[in-house]
Formats: sequence, structure tokens, C-alpha cells
Amino acid sequence: MIKKIKPLQNPKFIQPVEIIYEQSGKLKRWEAVKAHDSVAVLLYHPQRDAFVLVKQFRPALFMQQGLPYSYELCAGIVDKDLSLKQIAIEEVAEETGYVVKSLHKITSFFTSVGFAGSKQTLFYAEVTQQSGQGGGIEDEEIEVVYLPTTQAEEFMNDESKPKTPGLLFALCWWFDSSYSQ
Repeated sequence: MIKKIKPLQNPKFIQPVEIIYEQSGKLKRWEAVKAHDSVAVLLYHPQRDAFVLVKQFRPALFMQQGLPYSYELCAGIVDKDLSLKQIAIEEVAEETGYVVKSLHKITSFFTSVGFAGSKQTLFYAEVTQQSGQGGGIEDEEIEVVYLPTTQAEEFMNDESKPKTPGLLFALCWWFDSSYSQ
């Protein structure tokens, strides 16, 4: 499936950098990537008693692990002059076709701290009304997946289904919160 891997020229979303810093009086060097912060949303569909996830091809996952698809929260990078909530609402509509009426902020945390240190803000929303098909924009080819709450804990431990730490964290939050009651 992968045709070629080559050094990145004129990157659009990330910037590889070398960081020279001093720590405990010693000069050190580190390779890193400047990347955008992001938002992610745990979507719950009460009528289906299911989470609404997205499944999509991730070239880096395929390159590193031979696994083409990842199960994820609806998410997107913060690259627009909009509030985090506005970006999250747009991403939900683009990726799943669902209309979000209100968002609850769960928390923010840092991802890829060893090489990027980007911040992700995690939200929760209930959805019932679809205004479109979802699937992403342009040629993203995002598949909407419904995960029944009764199967979520088993899914969390199923290592044959690649998933992001944000998704696992969000599901842990759900089962530990009053939302799951």
C-alpha cells in the first residue's frame, strides 16, 4: 500500500526541529516536531446507547506497525481562528455528520511529549440528529462506527483494534463519571 517514504520538504502541518538547550549546566540536543494542538470529542448517541467513533487509514500507523486503520474519537487540529468548541463542533459535522448542540469540556492533556508536546482538549457531547453523511472532507475517507456501551470495555482491551490514547482516556472517563449512570 505504501509506495514511497522520503524526507519531508515544505511541510504543511508539522515542522521538524532541532532543539539545543542547557540542563544542569550541560548543553544538550533533541529532535522534535512543532505540531498543532488539537481537539477531540467523545460522542454518545443515547437512542443507540452507543459511542460514535471514527475509523480511518493512518499512513504512519501502517508504516510503523503494518496496521492500516485506527479507531479514534472525532478530532481535528487547531489551525483556524475559532474557539476550541467551534473547531470541535465543525469536526463532528465533517467527520460524522452529527449536529452538536452543546459540548462539555472533560480536560486537556499533552500528547507525544517526547517529540511534539502538543495539547489536546477533550470534550463530550450527546448526538441524535445527523445533518450529513460525515466521512470527512476532500478525500479523508472516514468511516463512522457505533460502539455499543455494553461492548466498550471489551473493545478497550482488544489489542487487535488499534486505538488512540485519547479514545481510551475518554472511555475511562465515561465509565468513571456520572454520564454513564
